[in-house]
Amino acid sequence: NILRAAEAARVSNVVLCGITPGPPNSKVLKTALGAAEYVPHAHCGSTLDAVRDLQRQGVTVWACETTSKSQPMWETEMPQPLALVFGNELVGIEADVLEQCDGLVCIPTHGVKNSLNV
Repeated sequence: NILRAAEAARVSNVVLCGITPGPPNSKVLKTALGAAEYVPHAHCGSTLDAVRDLQRQGVTVWACETTSKSQPMWETEMPQPLALVFGNELVGIEADVLEQCDGLVCIPTHGVKNSLNV
């Protein structure tokens, strides 16, 4: 659950986009185990609109996606403030969103699956 992960990492805000469900969805609340109460969250119908809005606010936005241009996240100096975009389980991050982001990073994985999605 992205809200549990965000709470554990002390993330200041989560923007859920597109088809990604969020509170008050009962399944999301069940798997969040109360974390939704501690992490401010909002929903935006379009990931591209959310990225552009964050950039207008002066936030650097990185796409977290496995591409030939992605740099391993742990080897990259993270600017502040920073927003990370994670893809959904069906299509990952859409091409127009990847192009709009300020950078591309990946979380190195060592299993059969080569990506983490939300």
